[in-house]
Amino acid sequence: MKKAMGIGGLFALLGSLPAMAQDTAAEVAPIIDKGDVTWMMTASALVLFMTVPGLALFYGGLVRSKNMLSVMMQTTMIAAVVMIVWVLYGYSFAFGGSTSPYWGGLGKLFLAGVTPDSTAATFTDGVVLPEYVFIAFQMTFAAITPGLIIGAFAERAKFSGVLLFSVLWVTFIYFPIAHMVWDGAGLIFNMGAIDFAGGTVVHINAGVAALVWALVLGPRVGFGKDNMAPHSMTLTMVGAAMLWFGWFGFNAGSNLEATSGATLAMLNTFVCTAAAIVSWALVETITRGKASGLGAASGMVAGLVAITPACGTTGPVGAIILGLAVSPVCYFFVTTVKQKFGYDDSLDVFGVHGIGGIVGAIGTGILMAPGLGGMGGEDFAIGAQVMIQIKAVLITLLWSGVGSLILIYITKAITGIRVASDDERQGLDLTSHGESAYHS
Repeated sequence: MKKAMGIGGLFALLGSLPAMAQDTAAEVAPIIDKGDVTWMMTASALVLFMTVPGLALFYGGLVRSKNMLSVMMQTTMIAAVVMIVWVLYGYSFAFGGSTSPYWGGLGKLFLAGVTPDSTAATFTDGVVLPEYVFIAFQMTFAAITPGLIIGAFAERAKFSGVLLFSVLWVTFIYFPIAHMVWDGAGLIFNMGAIDFAGGTVVHINAGVAALVWALVLGPRVGFGKDNMAPHSMTLTMVGAAMLWFGWFGFNAGSNLEATSGATLAMLNTFVCTAAAIVSWALVETITRGKASGLGAASGMVAGLVAITPACGTTGPVGAIILGLAVSPVCYFFVTTVKQKFGYDDSLDVFGVHGIGGIVGAIGTGILMAPGLGGMGGEDFAIGAQVMIQIKAVLITLLWSGVGSLILIYITKAITGIRVASDDERQGLDLTSHGESAYHS
């Protein structure tokens, strides 16, 4: 009987093998979690909110009233044009599957091969996202980054030149840097550099391009003589608050999953920004005797910029330290350094985004240490990681700096880059767009 039962059991086992194989296949099949998908759709919308209306209002309030709409139009149109470019070839150039360390290739040109069933990897083995939501999320990063550069040439750049430069810039500067930093085949990625949400890709990249623009374009008419104070600190503060709100999509969304990693990035985005606001206000109080609303808004953005590369690998106390450290450095650049060299970076893109991004990128290498509350492993070495971070910063500085200079002169030859002096005096709202932000 025992033998018979054994044979019967064997037949039963053999009969169940196809079902077991199916179960094993089901176990290893990639999982799409509805919570992750919902979060990434939300995060994508939050990053769009950073751009329009956040960045548009932040920059718009900082310029004179006669240029308010021009800044909003530049922000809006850059985002719209880059979204189209991203779908046509930008996604392929950044994440097209190429093994090149510098670009993603042509494999996903016009989103070839992308369907509702295709997926993109996350940081967890076996957990994936629909590729469409990954494309949308990365598209919002590409859309806002060239918009940051606007602040350097605000109130004097030619609208057609701005749009042409933006297309050229994302093509030859942004997409390659995004590939180098975030793609598995990328040069900077394989160096071991940490850039969780875009310190190099977004902020240093745009900040350096902004500095080059300011140097090539020259100062605004009346710079240093006329009153060029922000026309509406109310709008600037509202825009800055929108940036902070949307930045949770930027930073926590870069975790790609609704897990504890996203909650760490979210908390760090709160506390680093808060510390930077306090720090900027303290510096102003010490140096000027008063803490200003403009300073609070500037500190807010500086803190957001600094925590961007570090938000997923730094502990909350380290994030506070980073926020306290970044504002004095940025303050020094937007006051002392800019004044000494006399360049007109209208809205301090380089001083806040460029310098804040550098502080954050290098600080990432320090604050990742487990002894400082960071997420580094037991064999983590601060010195080695800091050197890697510095190399990543230098590559970005050179790629964006030299490339942007070339592209500005190409744009200048094709469309021109500066409006006529009389148009500048009258204001770009009327001369470039035929409308006014305000009617008395």
